[in-house]
Amino acid sequence: MENSFEALIATYIENKVGISEHFLSTELANNLKQNLLDLNAKSLLQDAGIGNSDKVTYDGAIRSDSIYWLDKKHNNAFENEFFVQIEAFIDYLNISCYAGITGYEFHYSLYETGDFYLKHLDQFKNNPSRKYSMISYLNADWKESDGGELLIHQLDNNQKISPTQGKTVFFKSDELVHEVLVTQNTRMSITGWLKSD
Repeated sequence: MENSFEALIATYIENKVGISEHFLSTELANNLKQNLLDLNAKSLLQDAGIGNSDKVTYDGAIRSDSIYWLDKKHNNAFENEFFVQIEAFIDYLNISCYAGITGYEFHYSLYETGDFYLKHLDQFKNNPSRKYSMISYLNADWKESDGGELLIHQLDNNQKISPTQGKTVFFKSDELVHEVLVTQNTRMSITGWLKSD
């Protein structure tokens, strides 16, 4: 587990974008994916908004995915296994990099064919608590023709990242403008933020 943690941190230090190809085990990724599909079949996902709390708006011309917030109160074994791994990573990050992370929030994200999310930053203008963004992908056998890449905009080099199963991406929430390109296949992930009070 620590190898995947170190991969995230080392690649982040090198390029401002941390990538671990196998942050999630195949078994955990498959179980989380099935849980997401079950939730969707029960119509429990909701349209994703833009903004936070009372400032949230919904605009399908900017963002068209659907989400479902993870919560320990659900007492879902696979979500809880994911939380255990995130908490271990936070401990590792705080010890090795003095990051000062005190909390987190994550949701499932489902993009159907034709969905996208235009350029944005993850940190809210009225709330700087989101420090790092993390995205863990749940898409087995993803092909280049499926699209749906995460495109991260940097001054010297844009980076396009395919959403392949098990991969996790990690970057500062207030630094990097990014977008999700139009997907040509059902695209699933767990997206969230490491936070500091």
